[in-house]
Amino acid sequence: MALLTTAITSIERNDSAYPGFLRVYLGKKAPEQILTLGHLDILKQKGLALFCSVKCPGNMILKTYDLARELRDAGMVVVSGFHSPMEKECLILLLRGKQPVIWCPARRLSAKRIPKEFARPLSDGRLLILSPFGEKVVWPTEKTARVRNDFVAALGEEVFVAYAAPGGKTETFCRKVLEWRKPLFTFENSDNAAILAMGARPYKGISLIIGMKNKRACIPSS
Repeated sequence: MALLTTAITSIERNDSAYPGFLRVYLGKKAPEQILTLGHLDILKQKGLALFCSVKCPGNMILKTYDLARELRDAGMVVVSGFHSPMEKECLILLLRGKQPVIWCPARRLSAKRIPKEFARPLSDGRLLILSPFGEKVVWPTEKTARVRNDFVAALGEEVFVAYAAPGGKTETFCRKVLEWRKPLFTFENSDNAAILAMGARPYKGISLIIGMKNKRACIPSS
């Protein structure tokens, strides 16, 4: 696979560019440093954090494809680890649009491991890659995935979980997001009954999320 070589920079916790949402939701667990690749201006826009369990029912797959297209066409910033199969499919659709995308891998950031398909979005200023991990985290693990998911959820102004497997890690993660009192959306479907019962909001269309984003107060970046 051909790779793109470009410069990596860092944002320290005391830097004015450091996202304020991280301090608010992660507290003392907010990373001391974030490695970045791409255009930092994307951080000034409020994004939607996107998640989906690894195994996703067929009917939910179709709904999630439609959601990705809606987000793309609405020009919304989407932030995700884009790790599960469904999340990866969403990334493919989103990169075909013109809206910004933030990708957060569960490992260190290395210019030698950037796929060639990221070259155009990076050069166009619509892709930002962020990692809260240092040089020692060469490969993603279950632990770094949990840390990354918290990082992604904290960055998003709202969170959308397309599907959370009953009793699984994503369901547990949803409980944490709701404890933060951050808006959590999901599809109104029996497959998501558990997280809907917890307090996740049923998705009624992209206009609801856009409207909520416009009403919520902006948290400063510093």
